[in-house]
Amino acid sequence: MSDNNSTSTDTGTPTNGGLRPMPHVNKISVNDVIDALAAGLSDFRKAPVYGLCIGALFAFGGLFVILSAAALNMSYLSYPAAAGFVLIGPFAAVGLYEVSRRLETGAALSWSEILGTMWAQKGRELSWMAFVVLFIQIMWMYQVRLLLALFLGFRSFASFEEFLNTIVTTPEGLMFLAVGHVVGAVLSLILFSLTVVSFPLLLEDDRDFITAMITSVRAVVTSPIPMIGWALVVTAVLLVSIVPAFIGLIITLPILGHTTWHLYRKCVSLPKEDIG
Repeated sequence: MSDNNSTSTDTGTPTNGGLRPMPHVNKISVNDVIDALAAGLSDFRKAPVYGLCIGALFAFGGLFVILSAAALNMSYLSYPAAAGFVLIGPFAAVGLYEVSRRLETGAALSWSEILGTMWAQKGRELSWMAFVVLFIQIMWMYQVRLLLALFLGFRSFASFEEFLNTIVTTPEGLMFLAVGHVVGAVLSLILFSLTVVSFPLLLEDDRDFITAMITSVRAVVTSPIPMIGWALVVTAVLLVSIVPAFIGLIITLPILGHTTWHLYRKCVSLPKEDIG
């Protein structure tokens, strides 16, 4: 079901015991990523209401996280909480994948169909991926608290301004910032590798989530330069988008979500027996 002529790196031959063959993983190029982005922009223009609503819901969710941190007198967690919140983007974009899938096949678009498909995932393997994302999200927040304790000690900050001043004007704060970003980058790369095509795959095909994650990692390993390049683009876009109180996500999240669907199409081809 791939929309490209990329070379397959997996034969998809059934294994012993009658197990279903693994999805094919195709080697892609930077041009394939650009084509996927163009297709994602096209989908957003064709069905902007769905993208804008899902993007707004996600943006307001992020704003709620930050306001909650401030209300709990934990303003110093605002920045890491905001950065960590965007890690759940792939799960939030499931509805966008369904919109792109329906545009691709010419199926009807309606809120009842989109929301119905999203709701149906609660009993499928895609729901297990939510736990994977949540686990990494929890690891993200714990590593922030651990690094705070290691570099800044067990201290509290009266405001975000005080926290910001501490980390940018003291050696300990700068070390916390440097190490924190390195650890965060590693966690983000792990999550990206596990989810970049696994969510679209599970939406389209009734696979187990382990197979989906393996396929996703194989897609990154097979085409490291374009895939990691795309990860850097996503990171940069999301970071810029959360600066103005998450408002930028209303536009950027749907475009990234639609693009991810088309990137999945280029990276993964289902065995013929899975094509219905």
